[in-house]
Amino acid sequence: MRRKLAQALPPLIAFALLLACWEAGVRYGFLKPYQFPPVSRIAQAFVELSTVGFPTGVSIWSHALTTILRVLQGYGAALILAIPLGLLIGALPILDKLTAPLIVFCRSVATLSLLPLVIVWFGAGELTKVFLIGYGCFWVMLSNVIAGVRYVDPTLLKAARTFGFKGLELYRTVVFPAALPRIFAGARMALGVGFMVIVGAEMIGTIEGLGALIMEARTFYRSEITIIGMLVIGVIGFCISAGLAVLERHMLPWAANLDAVRR
Repeated sequence: MRRKLAQALPPLIAFALLLACWEAGVRYGFLKPYQFPPVSRIAQAFVELSTVGFPTGVSIWSHALTTILRVLQGYGAALILAIPLGLLIGALPILDKLTAPLIVFCRSVATLSLLPLVIVWFGAGELTKVFLIGYGCFWVMLSNVIAGVRYVDPTLLKAARTFGFKGLELYRTVVFPAALPRIFAGARMALGVGFMVIVGAEMIGTIEGLGALIMEARTFYRSEITIIGMLVIGVIGFCISAGLAVLERHMLPWAANLDAVRR
């Protein structure tokens, strides 16, 4: 416990010094307050968001919960579809060759560029936001799952076949566990994409959500509220990513031990 506290202390001190320099820079005129609102004003705005809300009646907690639910719906749907489909495509080379151009093309299309078309399809409601998040996450996740299956060490496969593993048994006991590190890496990448998409998607047709909060703050030149929205998005993304890391360590204890040895 003490060791962890000692490791966390230097970053905390550096962060505190950064905040102090920021506050002093604004107070002494080195930074313009409308561009870099002082830390004290950001703290006051956070209290305002927690009590009164912005727009009035919509608190920061309501914005955050709305965003979390939208991200989890789109992200979860993308994982549920991409993982089994990626395992299938990765296992069949002919299917991989047939789908590779389509996957590269769809992954290259900027997700938010689809916003006008998706609004025509589904309107400006919740389905549009969830669909965009799911679309952006799906192709990233699918690519990583396919790569995880394709790049399994051939030596592992030969050894498994030597011991009589074949078919679905080989896939379940060797291929899938070996592909898990890339699958988890894809899950973290897809999560980042999901949060990038949600900010743009929530700027259309809603007043709830952190993206909508940032848009409203920009309209009224409340840069301190914009910063708070950005920080909350970062904290939520960090927490979900940390949860994925814990799950990865639980499912892949051998990988965690290997990292510890390397360090």
